[in-house]
Amino acid sequence: MVRGGTAAIIHRSADELVGRQRESNEIHAILQDPDGPHAVLVRGERGSGRSALLRLVCERLRAEGSTVLPTVCVTGDGDRPLLFALRLVMALERQRPAALRPGSPGQLVAEAIHAADGRDRTAMAALLAAALTRSGATPVVVLVDDAHHADADSLDVLVEVAPAVEPRVGLLLSTAGHAGPGRTSGDGETGDTGGAALERLGRVPWTRTVVLPRLGPDETIAMVVRRLRATPDTGLVRRIHALTRGIPGAIDALLAEWTQQGAIRVTDGHAFLAAGTPTPVLPDHDRLVTALDTLDEPCVTVAAALSLLWPLGRSAPRLVASSTGLAPDAVADGIRGLVEAEVIDELLDADGSGIRGWTFRVPLTEHTVRERMGPLRGRLSAAAVEVLWAARDAAGVAGHRDPLPALLDEADAVTYLPERIVDAGSLVDRERAVRELMAASEGLQPGPTERTGLRWLQAAAHLTIDPAAGVQVLRCYARAAYRVGDYTTARGIGESLLRNTAGTLTALELQEAAALVVATACNNEDWRALSRMAETRWWDELPLPAEAAVVGQTLALCRLARWAEAVELCVRTSDERDTDLGHRVSIELFQSSAEFAIGRPERLMSLLTLDDLSHLPPHRAYTYVLALFDRMLNCCDLSTAERLLAASGIPADALPPVNQFLWNHLRGRWDEALESARRMLAENQVVIPTADHWLLPARTAAILLARGRLMSAGRLISSVRVNGEGPPEYALDGAEAELLRTLGDLAGAEERLRRALTVADVSGQVQGTEELWAPLAELAAQTGDGGEAAECLERLEQVADRMGGGRPRLLSLLASARVLRQTGPTVHDTVRERLREAVELARRREQPFETAVTLLTAAELDPDRGGLLHEAYELFGVTDAALWRFRTRAALREAGLSVPGRKQATAESEHLLATLIAEGLSNRQIATVLRLSEDAVANRLTRLFARTGLQSRTEVVTAVLTGWH
Repeated sequence: MVRGGTAAIIHRSADELVGRQRESNEIHAILQDPDGPHAVLVRGERGSGRSALLRLVCERLRAEGSTVLPTVCVTGDGDRPLLFALRLVMALERQRPAALRPGSPGQLVAEAIHAADGRDRTAMAALLAAALTRSGATPVVVLVDDAHHADADSLDVLVEVAPAVEPRVGLLLSTAGHAGPGRTSGDGETGDTGGAALERLGRVPWTRTVVLPRLGPDETIAMVVRRLRATPDTGLVRRIHALTRGIPGAIDALLAEWTQQGAIRVTDGHAFLAAGTPTPVLPDHDRLVTALDTLDEPCVTVAAALSLLWPLGRSAPRLVASSTGLAPDAVADGIRGLVEAEVIDELLDADGSGIRGWTFRVPLTEHTVRERMGPLRGRLSAAAVEVLWAARDAAGVAGHRDPLPALLDEADAVTYLPERIVDAGSLVDRERAVRELMAASEGLQPGPTERTGLRWLQAAAHLTIDPAAGVQVLRCYARAAYRVGDYTTARGIGESLLRNTAGTLTALELQEAAALVVATACNNEDWRALSRMAETRWWDELPLPAEAAVVGQTLALCRLARWAEAVELCVRTSDERDTDLGHRVSIELFQSSAEFAIGRPERLMSLLTLDDLSHLPPHRAYTYVLALFDRMLNCCDLSTAERLLAASGIPADALPPVNQFLWNHLRGRWDEALESARRMLAENQVVIPTADHWLLPARTAAILLARGRLMSAGRLISSVRVNGEGPPEYALDGAEAELLRTLGDLAGAEERLRRALTVADVSGQVQGTEELWAPLAELAAQTGDGGEAAECLERLEQVADRMGGGRPRLLSLLASARVLRQTGPTVHDTVRERLREAVELARRREQPFETAVTLLTAAELDPDRGGLLHEAYELFGVTDAALWRFRTRAALREAGLSVPGRKQATAESEHLLATLIAEGLSNRQIATVLRLSEDAVANRLTRLFARTGLQSRTEVVTAVLTGWH
């Protein structure tokens, strides 16, 4: 689990069969049944895995003693009458024992060659019947792959003679074709003659047809897991299934292209598709492409045109003809050929009485065809736009959110028209195109499609004629790019707006642009650029009003944690402050955040009333609330953050991933928090706009540590450090200190804490340092330095007094109780009182993990420790904090109390031990972490091997990585 993740690679194994086990067992059972059908016809569309399925079935039959005779049909065989029958005779004769061959060796084959040359169906039927009825004692299975290429005469001969086949001879044939809606031909590749013969073969009583369906969502997930050796993200699965419709060959082709590009990133065993990854164009050698390339005209041209126009339904053929110059009859022939070749499907009316349109069977094929088009793409798109605009005008539909009257239900009504406008460019009305693109972009909901809007806004910027209007389009483009994480694009546009449009934009719009440029530099971790932006001279070089420059510089200072300078700048420029509400709110937010960081929380607390919220534009109000929400979560004030969210009316599902992570972490919903963290780490989005930019990796590492994944936590911390550049790393230092302390490296833990506190003193940071002073005080007491421990406690209490929040006070109570407890029994009453207050405070704060830690600490001196320990044990279970659950079980046993769920407790202990082994810890390190002796660890490991049957630490690691059971 490291920033950026690792590039996924494809894993293929010849014996893997995903989603076809039922069909495999069915085919095997048919061929093994002496009273069953003699032949199995396996039907599956292109890429369905027919050949792979047959290969695995035959390997199974061989292993059971059957003789498998493979033969294959190829393109062109259909033009050579009786060739397939001849091949069957030759294959059967080659394996026949000599004693069963009448006449001289090769006589039957010679006669079959003569019959084929003379097109003598009667003679070939007799010879094939003889070959099929003298098989010997060993069961024989004749495998015929791609039987749709076979000639119709041979298939008809097979229909005639197969009833006489011996029970020990089985025929296993595969054919391309599907049995779903839109199927109009017999086989999908050879036309009516071969198709009709195969249909007759499939209908005879001694033949059983097995159809290979497409993979469903669960089977698609299983296939992706096999290929990537990682659990795919929901968004990745959704996109794969949408592009491939569950066809295994298409899934493999798509994964191959994305992994070759490095677009799929794996983090913590989960696979994610990098944001903004385009749909790939399949290579020329892919089966889905070659199937289309083998077709003649007009099929190729019609396919290209339909890749753009099929959503228009019945009107598509007319537009294809008018745009390509093809005659209507030629277009109809092309459509018919594409249906027969199973490239497209017919869409029928509800009553099945007529055709209402066509659609590509595989959207990935449609995309590839469309992207390979040349200039025709613009003309076709312009024609589609004009049709849709005319239909909208005729229906009196003006809004972009209203349904498009001329569009099929199967089409994407949100993206189709904007995409065609982009392709058409200046071939359509430019002013209307810009209006449509802007409206469509604004109407996109947050999610994967939001990035699509960037392409629309970029096109709108190119199409805009009026310079002033173009500037507004660029503003929208920059904001949209920032929302979807394209910070490079957003920053480039923002800087252009600052340098070139000072006379066009209002003062408030320039302030927004200034803030955007600073925020994108920070999110891209361009610390050198951010340092330049924190200087007055950088802004003096720009033609900006003073208000915009102050906003940008103040934000840069805050993002670099130069709090005192930020406060000084705000105070110094307060007399020049713009009376505009937007400007005042921005400066107040920056100033209050800086003051909060240096231990002056009053101004920030006053903003939580949200008095100005109703006077701000929606996007500014949203950003303002999220900023305050982040600051409350940063200081672990969950209740205030949730009240803020409720008062603002922002629904929880509208929170960005980083806010979701911080929120779920405090609520104890750690699985959901990790889901957000994995995605952001995979996309290299580790910097978040809080007082400490490194909360995401730091709190993720804390979750991993609590679950026993110590080395994973360490690797994560190491992967995000920036080696001296950028803002301070207090949270990372605190997380690493806790890791080192858990491993018994007290000196290393102390060094990390002191380093962080030294940096905090230099920058004037107060908020958050309670997370450093508390463990440092406990370390000092643990190593016997009472004076140092007392000094740390004093500093901790000062922080708690200045900040006034619940978290600093709770840490002060717990740390002082732990330190004082080691000084002797005379202070036990004081310790108990502080722990009692700590328990009450923790319960009011309602954060499961924090409360459980407090209860566990309080239980050590509470006479009624049983209730506290059992409550802590349950709360640690809420977060699945396995390491802390283990420690609580130990405390329960030490107190002579029962552990709830003995069987589950044993399983949890074994899983924790296996996890620590998988993390690479030695027995000595495990003993330190679990606070056991090395002999105890060795005994536990012996019992683990005995119970599971595993024989080495390597096997334990493999079991953990592949899913511990």
